[in-house]
Amino acid sequence: MIHRYKNNGYNIVLDVNSGSVHVVDELVYDIIGLLDQGKQENEIQEELKNTYKEDDIRTACKEIQELKDAGMLFTEDIYRNAIEHFKERETVVKALCLHIAHDCNLACRYCFAEEGEYHGRRAMMSYEVGKQALDFLIANSGNRKNLEVDFFGGEPLMNWDVVKKLVEYGREQEKLHNKNFRFTLTTNGVLLNDEIMEFANKEMANVVLSIDGRKEVHDFMRPFRKGAGSYDLVVPKFQKFAESRGEKSYYARGTFTRHNLDFAEDVLHLADLGFDQISVEPVVADEKEEYALQWEDVPKICEEYDKLAKEMIKRKKEGRGFNFFHFMIDLTGGPCVYKRLSGCGSGTEYLAVTPWGDLYPCHQFVGEEKFLMGNVWDGVKRTDICKEFKDCNVYAKEKCQNCFAKFYCSGGCAANSYNFHGAINDVYELGCELQRKRVECAIMLKAAEAAEAEEN
Repeated sequence: MIHRYKNNGYNIVLDVNSGSVHVVDELVYDIIGLLDQGKQENEIQEELKNTYKEDDIRTACKEIQELKDAGMLFTEDIYRNAIEHFKERETVVKALCLHIAHDCNLACRYCFAEEGEYHGRRAMMSYEVGKQALDFLIANSGNRKNLEVDFFGGEPLMNWDVVKKLVEYGREQEKLHNKNFRFTLTTNGVLLNDEIMEFANKEMANVVLSIDGRKEVHDFMRPFRKGAGSYDLVVPKFQKFAESRGEKSYYARGTFTRHNLDFAEDVLHLADLGFDQISVEPVVADEKEEYALQWEDVPKICEEYDKLAKEMIKRKKEGRGFNFFHFMIDLTGGPCVYKRLSGCGSGTEYLAVTPWGDLYPCHQFVGEEKFLMGNVWDGVKRTDICKEFKDCNVYAKEKCQNCFAKFYCSGGCAANSYNFHGAINDVYELGCELQRKRVECAIMLKAAEAAEAEEN
């Protein structure tokens, strides 16, 4: 499968199955397009004879054939035949999303967690439940050494003492069981203080700082319950926190909605505030919501991604570069085959834990009782749910078959598929369209990076 496109002056050809990327001239771009239509060399000569010289066409066809022979163009899909073996693979639990607090001190308009309640009741996870969750993870992680625990909410800082105790317990268990815990934290910043920052910088491998961008955007979408905005309170704290992280990871993470389709301005605003690790993602919501993205918004959103990518090239040359999560792509290594085929591992390797210890496939399924898999004391009882998620991959989704981005998005989010179609083996089409655009921009940025390196 071949995907050709033009972006920012580059003619780019992606060989989907091998992952090879080629930046080519107009002649090669046109020939590859005709080859993809099934044309033979003599037909290509006839079709292009009025545009290019015959010798140039012949030389280009020879070079293209050499790429084909080298397994870098028009390659076969070697993964499809392995899919049955892939579905039967052994899996262990390697990550938990601990819902440390089903409560929040903000009332974000787009929150899928309903201000932290998740279709249920407000609650705080006790130390005993959290401790049992870590014991469950250790017991079900097999020989895997590296484990991840995400402190999530609601707002985790509303239950900070339990977070600290669980980190301490986890560090004790590492030595006893030859494990290594990678703890992460997501926060809205309202309760951040120096003590929390110091602890997080010591113990949290990554922190996610929830901020939507410009003051007017952030305050409209992320207000306190009485309506006041939270921007002025959290921004200084987040700036201090990000700066104090040193070499440790963090993300300033936002959401854009129909109210700020010019979201590139929000990304750049965050960069101007000093954040160099940024993720601003499209809202996923029922189309009836006034802030939900609509199909008619897609051209504008794609235009913004192009605008952002070009500005990132410019800023990098000026020494003001930053990373944008959705444009980060590894063309030389990247995730393993399993990740490329099945994504995040929800329902199999990654589970969410409620404050009272119930297990769900991921945080977005919490509260959907049909996806209740078990609990941290008795383990996973609904192995049928686990199998359903294990069988969920790019080849199980009809709409993924002819999509050039399938090995980058791994078939997309199962929760989005379920929320829009009632089944995890479908896709959220609008999200797919935006994903394809992001992949195109990400590859273009790599092309620009390579061109600059060659120039230098």
